Amino acid sequence: MAIIFFCNLLYSLFSVFSLALVIPFLGVLFGTSERVFEPVPYELKLDSVLHNFSYFLTSIIESKGEVTALAYLCIGIVLMFFMKNFFAYMSHFFLSPVTNGIVYDLRKTMFAKILALPIGYYSDEKKGDIISRITSDVNEVEISVLRSFDMLFKEPVLIIFYLSTLVILNPTFTLFIIGMLIIVAFIIGGIGKTLRKTSAQVQKKLGEILSVIEETLGGLKVIKAFNAEDKINSKFKNLGSSYLKTVIGMWRRRDLASPMSEFLGAMVIISVVFYGGQIVLDGKMEPQSLIGYLIVFSQMLNPTKSFSQSYYNVLKGYASIERIEKIMGADNTIVDVKDPQNLDTFKDKIVYENVSFKYGNDYVLKNINLEIRKGQTIALVGKSGSGKSTLADLLPRFWDVQEGSIYIDGIPIKNISLKSLRALMGIVTQEPVLFNDTFAGNISLGVDKASIEDIIKASEIANAHEFIADTPGSYNFNVGDRANKLSGGQRQRLSIARAILKNPPIMILDEATSALDTESERLVQEAIINLMKNRTSLVIAHRLSTIKYADLICVLDEGEIVERGTHDDLMKLNGFYKRLHDMQMH
Repeated sequence: MAIIFFCNLLYSLFSVFSLALVIPFLGVLFGTSERVFEPVPYELKLDSVLHNFSYFLTSIIESKGEVTALAYLCIGIVLMFFMKNFFAYMSHFFLSPVTNGIVYDLRKTMFAKILALPIGYYSDEKKGDIISRITSDVNEVEISVLRSFDMLFKEPVLIIFYLSTLVILNPTFTLFIIGMLIIVAFIIGGIGKTLRKTSAQVQKKLGEILSVIEETLGGLKVIKAFNAEDKINSKFKNLGSSYLKTVIGMWRRRDLASPMSEFLGAMVIISVVFYGGQIVLDGKMEPQSLIGYLIVFSQMLNPTKSFSQSYYNVLKGYASIERIEKIMGADNTIVDVKDPQNLDTFKDKIVYENVSFKYGNDYVLKNINLEIRKGQTIALVGKSGSGKSTLADLLPRFWDVQEGSIYIDGIPIKNISLKSLRALMGIVTQEPVLFNDTFAGNISLGVDKASIEDIIKASEIANAHEFIADTPGSYNFNVGDRANKLSGGQRQRLSIARAILKNPPIMILDEATSALDTESERLVQEAIINLMKNRTSLVIAHRLSTIKYADLICVLDEGEIVERGTHDDLMKLNGFYKRLHDMQMH
């Protein structure tokens, strides 16, 4: 940034000097320049430079004639313009890695923040809007703000240098110009205020459009099955139409900057010509000085216009910055405590002690007490919404307990580092989450540098090796977006293979067989049994036939454990569990 500022400083100096040389050039051309026969000490001041330049010019005129002096002057102006443009390029040369580096850092930091934020944050956010912020909003910052960096660095320095030159040439005249420029600035500023608000609306509407696109791509099968194409298309058209109107308004305001500043600049020039002409006619200023003054002033208009354009762009981009800041400034409530403990192994038991949890104002779990000893399989059953998944999600701290505590080997899980806590656990969900990667890439997701032998072994245990081996490319076959090239049973066995390869001591299985056909369920159930060998397991199940083997079955109703025991014990109670069992059997 210091180098960029230095380059812009030299660019401004050479810009001023290249134009200041026009005055003696015209003086020589018109024969009105006073000859200077004595130099003055060199200083970084315009009058000192011009005086010594006039002395140099006089020496050449006296020794070699006016035509040669004119040639020297032309060469000098060309050199000045060369240096001016050289430093302009060098400014851009060093600015490029700065602006692009900022965009890279911004995207990288935003993505890291998105990964770090708790799952609860996204329950109130649209995925399309999040995608819009990390893509189009960051892009808007790059285009509107960062690309204006050069102008914001260069133009103010240039304006100051030009203005200083004008003050030296004629202070009174310049005071009149400054007054007019202040009026122009107020007019431009008034238009700019509305631009920021409109730009925020544009980015918000773009987020809504992306949300509809994301939902549509994920639900195409349902949309086609219900002949809802026209309805979804109409929804998209309405959003698009609203976005179009807003973006047209924004562009019209932004595009007003250039003609408005040019028109106002032309009015200022006409005023300057009129006022300056009077000064020359009154004999208070030489004609070449007025021409030189007007040339310098005209050159000041371009940076002033560019600066006003940059101002509009920054205001337009600031709306995107605010949307990005909403993510960057979001509180991450699930973080490590200071100096957390690292837990490498699970030795004894997991204890839920008086645990209560609520979403908003409604309690989902109430006063849960549960002990899970090492090697046990604990099953959670109950109707939908009874709190089973929430109870399991509290263990890896996807959510934090609001009342009570959860302990692993006597240590509160809040005191254990998140990384080591989650390293103890493997999770198989009802809807298997697979990525657009190869079989090997998906299975080895949680394991660094896994060998192909280990991947194959995990696949064999999960009953997945046979169908993987029959696929073209075998373990290097890409499963596609959301693994859409695979059946539900194949996807589930892959996610089980992933859990087996990680080899955690604690397993959480969230209704892993509920969406499968009989044959797939049998294969997956075998894989689950293999997975749970010698492990502590917390199993959520709708199909009660799959959890008869559990050491303890807990029946949840409205956030409370209303029954607990083995399958046989619960059947004898003739309560909630038996009613659920009988409904499924009949």
